[in-house]
Amino acid sequence: MWKTFLLPSRRGEDRRGWLRGAPPPRWVKVLPLALIVAVCGATLAAPDPVDVGFLLGAIPPLAVLSYSPVATALLGGTVVALLTVPAFHLDRPGDTDLLTVVFVAVLSVFVSFVRSRRDTQLDLERTVAEAAQRAVVPPLPERVGAVGCAGLYRAAQRGTLVGGDFFDVRDGPFGVRAVMGDVQGHGLSAVATVASLLGAFREAVLDRPDLASVAGRLDRRLLVDSADARHAELFATAALLEFSADALQVRIVVCGNPPPVLLRGARATEVDVTPWTPLGLGLADAGTITTRTLALRPGDRLFLASDGVVEARDADGAFYPLCERLAALAQEGDPADGAGLAERLWADLVRFSPDVEDDVTMLVLTPRTEGLRMRGPLRR
Repeated sequence: MWKTFLLPSRRGEDRRGWLRGAPPPRWVKVLPLALIVAVCGATLAAPDPVDVGFLLGAIPPLAVLSYSPVATALLGGTVVALLTVPAFHLDRPGDTDLLTVVFVAVLSVFVSFVRSRRDTQLDLERTVAEAAQRAVVPPLPERVGAVGCAGLYRAAQRGTLVGGDFFDVRDGPFGVRAVMGDVQGHGLSAVATVASLLGAFREAVLDRPDLASVAGRLDRRLLVDSADARHAELFATAALLEFSADALQVRIVVCGNPPPVLLRGARATEVDVTPWTPLGLGLADAGTITTRTLALRPGDRLFLASDGVVEARDADGAFYPLCERLAALAQEGDPADGAGLAERLWADLVRFSPDVEDDVTMLVLTPRTEGLRMRGPLRR
């Protein structure tokens, strides 16, 4: 069972809007047919001929917005046929109008063909981009070692899953380690950096003995990538966690990322950590990075959020009160259901700030100690 939610749109809808490439709403598709019915009905119901035939000339261009070339051609042919039916009296003032409508109908079929090809290409590119994002940031398992996991991701770029936030939870010889980060930029330009950082993290989980050296590895990875690209200044914020074998302790390193929030009972408290510089600036000397060790109790949860959550503002410019809202939302539902908590907070966030412009990422980590054997104390 997977506990990661990739949300391409706000409130489950395509945030692009139909004028920005999203599928048109239903009323746009119904409009040409409704216009045909309205014009024919008006001419049949009126006691005297009504000169409204010119309105039919708008039907082929309207069909371009939502119909295929074949359907657009059929609607154009229907319009031409209606203009020649004597019972509707739509053929006035003469042949010139009919020829104009025929030309517009043929041109509309061509435009519909071009639009259909473009839409197909855009859908293909979006599908590839989303597949790349899922490959780079795969769904989290429900549980990694002694830690329950749930993640939620929503990209800022309209109409896509691709963004610059990332997270991962891995088990290794030094315990369960988790990372959440936010790289510079959005969209496809950030995917390569995300892939590079996650690859470095997954390697460091296996061979770096302490959490500070993991942060140093990520910092070095960004420095190398930045050196290979002209005029590139890559950096990323990140929070890294390492759980002890019994999940009763966690070590935390924060590099420019918002600190984790500890949910304990009915309280939500931001963990007091000493922040370090963002990754990629060449300052992450493992010997000087401060690591915070936090004791955990059964039932505790750790909530990590990206800048898109803590920096969201309402219409008055007020920041989203994360700890306050998280404490209230944590009382709803099953305390062990981290995915439900993330979904509730996302719904509350978009009510607070409907136009969230940054990538939004949430990670809920729940220590679970039942049935686990002790593997040794937390490494210092």
